[in-house]
Amino acid sequence: MDNLISLVNKIQRACTALGDHGEASALPTLWDSLPAIAVVGGQSSGKSSVLESVVGKDFLPRGSGIVTRRPLVLQLHKSDEGTREYAEFLHLPRKRFTDFAAVRKEIQDETDRETGRTKQISSVPIHLSIFSPNVVNLTLVDLPGLTKVAVEGQPESIVQDIENMVRSYIEKPNCIILAISPANQDLATSDAIKISREVDPTGERTLGVLTKIDLMDKGTDAVDILEGKSYRLKFPWVGVVNRSQADINKNVDMIAARRREREYFASTPEYRHLAHRMGSEHLAKMLSKHLETVIKSRIPGIQSLINKTIVELETELSRLGRPIAADAGGKLYSIMEICRLFDQNFREHLDGVRSGGDKVYNVFDNQLPAALKRLQFDRQLSMENIKKLITEADGYQPHLIAPEQGYRRLIESTLVTIRGPAEAAVDAVHSILKDLVHKAISETPELKQYPGLRVEVGNAAIESLDRMRDQSKKAALQLVDMECCYLTVEFFRKLPQDVEKGGSPTQSIFDRYHETYLRRIGTTVLSYVNMVCATLRHSIPKSIVYCQVREAKRSLLDFFYTELGKLEQKRLSALLNEDPAVMERRSALAKRLELYRSAQAEIDTVAWSK
Repeated sequence: MDNLISLVNKIQRACTALGDHGEASALPTLWDSLPAIAVVGGQSSGKSSVLESVVGKDFLPRGSGIVTRRPLVLQLHKSDEGTREYAEFLHLPRKRFTDFAAVRKEIQDETDRETGRTKQISSVPIHLSIFSPNVVNLTLVDLPGLTKVAVEGQPESIVQDIENMVRSYIEKPNCIILAISPANQDLATSDAIKISREVDPTGERTLGVLTKIDLMDKGTDAVDILEGKSYRLKFPWVGVVNRSQADINKNVDMIAARRREREYFASTPEYRHLAHRMGSEHLAKMLSKHLETVIKSRIPGIQSLINKTIVELETELSRLGRPIAADAGGKLYSIMEICRLFDQNFREHLDGVRSGGDKVYNVFDNQLPAALKRLQFDRQLSMENIKKLITEADGYQPHLIAPEQGYRRLIESTLVTIRGPAEAAVDAVHSILKDLVHKAISETPELKQYPGLRVEVGNAAIESLDRMRDQSKKAALQLVDMECCYLTVEFFRKLPQDVEKGGSPTQSIFDRYHETYLRRIGTTVLSYVNMVCATLRHSIPKSIVYCQVREAKRSLLDFFYTELGKLEQKRLSALLNEDPAVMERRSALAKRLELYRSAQAEIDTVAWSK
């Protein structure tokens, strides 16, 4: 039994040290799944005296009004016989208190540090561990005493605040409620019984303790309550006789107090038949035995939670990535590997494994053709412009058969307008590739881990795309310029035939500038320009894919790799400086994972040995 409860205490201590406990989170945690005993009672119900009797030491603050103003998570650890008793606070690690008067003062001081020297309360718990050969293994949570009215210096909400705090503990299904009620008051008005009944109506989790039995009016007794006749609980009531204030003032020790308590129950006729299950010593043993029973019944649920949480922690740690090696070679390898993963994600977008690459095809299939159609060739081929260009091209000597130079000028001036759509297509693909770079960065968890490297990789990738865009734009414009500077020969060879078929070559020079003649020239030029547009509609996408898309897939980070090999270790380390929040998160998760794995192994051992 002691091994099982000691194991739970050990796990609870570890949970507390890691902040993995229910008081700090609404999420299910290992702390929440472990049974603990919450001590509930009204002010001046004798709650603190019961706890001191269980521990066997004077260590709790005393006084009138609200003395317990913060939850006290008290863990008792049974040590070997002959060892010295001592106490430790979570907020003062490695400091051992052997003077329990100093423990009382530290509880008061730590309460004041959180709440100030007022009568305010705080839900932030104080964690105290006591190691002694004279205690049983237990975890008890001492909660502020329930009250009905606010006193001077307290807000009006204090009554509800305390009740809410108490509920937050005792509502948990793994919480055992130790309900403290004074025997010299009507049980029907007991604050502890009232709130316990509300959260545990069947009494499955409630243990009743009756204090101040020796202070009842003469002629009255608590037999009906202790026998479960007045108010029945699933478990028998336990009566205790605490030290009086006079005993405390006289420094009557716990050994003497326990002896007097035993004598009281054994010598009082009304309670003699119940003496074997009365008193603080019996209460401590009963709580320990009951806690063991509850723990055993919860082991399957605890194991399930631990196994599930281990999987979740391992998944998140995997997502955060491993810590980086310390040597330069290890750092360089890590950077190269992260860049490889990013590059792979980027290529998958272009290859259709991930979304986004289809937008490049949309530029070729929709945007470029639409832009070519929007070109207003009719402005270039208006009758006025045709006549102007042909006349200027003829100069002082008019053309003989066909206005060759005029045709050239018309075609060149019209084709040059295609440069705009060609440049726009290059820029559109460039914008898409930049978006895919940002997507690939966001989809590479390792880059999220290292903000410095993420920025450098992003900048290097964009710089590469900028160089590729410039090269692609140059190539696309060259395609247009080639069409402008060298016309297809067959086009000119058709002109004399058309003249012969279409009319008399003996027309006067003035007839050559007739509207019908000029319209035929415009129609011929438009036909040629449309032929060139059809060709460029296919050749420009090929040029863009070759200069931008293909190169981005092949050598997006090549320049970055070259520069990376020249960097010193200090610069490599700077690239791998993690976000402090990520480092802190990984460290916390690793500690939690270690805790849960240790708990898994130890609880599995206990489960198999049952």
